[in-house]
Amino acid sequence: QVQLVESGGGLVQAGGSLRLSCAASGRAFSRFAMGWYRQAPGKQRALVATIGAGGSTNYADSVKGRFTISRDNAKNTVYLQMNSLKPEDTAVYYCAAKVGAVVFDTWGQGTQVTVSS
Repeated sequence: QVQLVESGGGLVQAGGSLRLSCAASGRAFSRFAMGWYRQAPGKQRALVATIGAGGSTNYADSVKGRFTISRDNAKNTVYLQMNSLKPEDTAVYYCAAKVGAVVFDTWGQGTQVTVSS
């Protein structure tokens, strides 16, 4: 069974940067597509970025050019580097894994990111 633990959230001023990490337990991490989602107060959970097992990436339009997703298979970890943060990036950020290879079916507990203006 795969477990995901996020870290790296916090409070930052607009224009600042944060790097989120997601550590995965279990084997076969390198086979999973991984993703970051976020949920702002009163809104539905939304895709931020994904990275495939082969390293291909995909981003929401709202974060393109500012956020970078990456993975280190040796460390069973996926990262989200967030630059030029805006107040509208404030949300709980969740790490997700596509363990079943169809949908993102395994989730972390979330980490709060707050961007002050």
